[in-house]
Amino acid sequence: MENWLTKQAKLVPQKTALIFEEHIWSFKQLKNEVIRTAGCLTKANLQREHRIALIPANTSNSYFMLLALQQLGITPVLLNFRLSSAELERQLDNAHLKVVLFDDELALRLDGCKELQKKWFVSSLAEIRKSAAAQPVIKQEFPETSTASIMYTSGTTGNPHGVIQSFRNHFYSAVGSAFNLGVSPDDLWLCAVPLFHISGLSIVMRSLVYGMGVLLTRRFEAAEITRLLCRQPVTLMSVVPQMLEQLLAVFPKSGYQKHFRAFLLGGAAISKTTLAACQEKKLAVIQSYGMTETCSQIVALNFADAARKIGSVGKPLFPVQLRIAGQDEGEIQIKAPNVVSGYLNNKDQFEKKLTSDGWFRTGDIGTLDTEGFLFVKGRSDEMFVSGGENIFPNEIEEVYMTLPIIQEIAVIGVSDKKWGEVPCAFFVAAKELDKKFLCSYGRKVIAHYKVPKYFIQVSQLPHTASGKIKHYALRNYFESNQKTSF
Repeated sequence: MENWLTKQAKLVPQKTALIFEEHIWSFKQLKNEVIRTAGCLTKANLQREHRIALIPANTSNSYFMLLALQQLGITPVLLNFRLSSAELERQLDNAHLKVVLFDDELALRLDGCKELQKKWFVSSLAEIRKSAAAQPVIKQEFPETSTASIMYTSGTTGNPHGVIQSFRNHFYSAVGSAFNLGVSPDDLWLCAVPLFHISGLSIVMRSLVYGMGVLLTRRFEAAEITRLLCRQPVTLMSVVPQMLEQLLAVFPKSGYQKHFRAFLLGGAAISKTTLAACQEKKLAVIQSYGMTETCSQIVALNFADAARKIGSVGKPLFPVQLRIAGQDEGEIQIKAPNVVSGYLNNKDQFEKKLTSDGWFRTGDIGTLDTEGFLFVKGRSDEMFVSGGENIFPNEIEEVYMTLPIIQEIAVIGVSDKKWGEVPCAFFVAAKELDKKFLCSYGRKVIAHYKVPKYFIQVSQLPHTASGKIKHYALRNYFESNQKTSF
């Protein structure tokens, strides 16, 4: 494939490519900034590195550096700035890295940055970019199978993997999204999700494939995002359920500006309450299902089907084949050109994810209805069996999250002499809640065997750096029965 950035700079040189705060770059101007940044990397004698760690913030400098590394044929290994120094070190060691670049905005937030300097060359983006630029050698083509990025999974089981994402993977991810959402010449995608997550990175890659503008924001703040949705010609925005709910809470009576087309929702299916609120406000929401290993979405539900398919994440996108390993309910397995080819330095673990006939095991359990709509039940490694019945924690969690007083909840299966395993709920609430009340509430909505036997109220739940619940930490906590903090 011809270099995507240089191609768009030729095709649509004056078209808006990036907006960040008060600054606007056309594709021609973006190319110039990226080439200058690549020249600074060359001046710093980093152009020979095979891969470089990038700890980005949602800023224009991080955006330029991400693309500059690709222009030089260097693979950016995108790392989460919320990781502890120990977690960062494990991923840096796994990737066999020598160089770590971080956004200057993160200097005070990065834990143990000085410790990293003992083993790696560590530099801020400003340090690299302030040096006089040399003449860089830019890649004229991106071979389809060459690595475009490496991104680590969240590690809710304690073992994150470095996912190797090729240009081919990103291209077909963008193609699938385009066939579902359509591509307008005036599209402007608001990116308030982190660049080190696949949700954020996929927006950057789509921009280069489509020739589409990106409105980048430092962080998600409902009031500020609403202001942008009202004043800027934003057409699309990626959100998770919590973001959407916060936006609905401050939705203006006059609505957003006329160009806005839809929210692309990932992370979880939309609730009935949220769906009703969106329908009332005439807001289109495209629910989706995907993962780091598929370079974003592989299944999506159009808003037109949402009301009659509540709980579904939709149908497979055009490039994607999907099957359920089982007669009615089983593991979701996929085959698609946007499925990655491996985990970094962990060939065996990736091969375990493949079936004998080459399908990728997602690790999620789901069902397909008679019309081909996918319903995701939960993770196979989180499902447990109680008295012969399969139980999916997220089904129980969704029931209790309808209680306004409960702020967060996570359910795990714990050992039980009679039933094998039983549900145990850890929850955060505004005030102390009685177990009898919680049991009674659950029995009105779900089967009695799904009602947790244990309810443990805590001040907070353990999360990964990307915000997912650490279920293994909850199991360790229950088994040790020690009141240690998360």
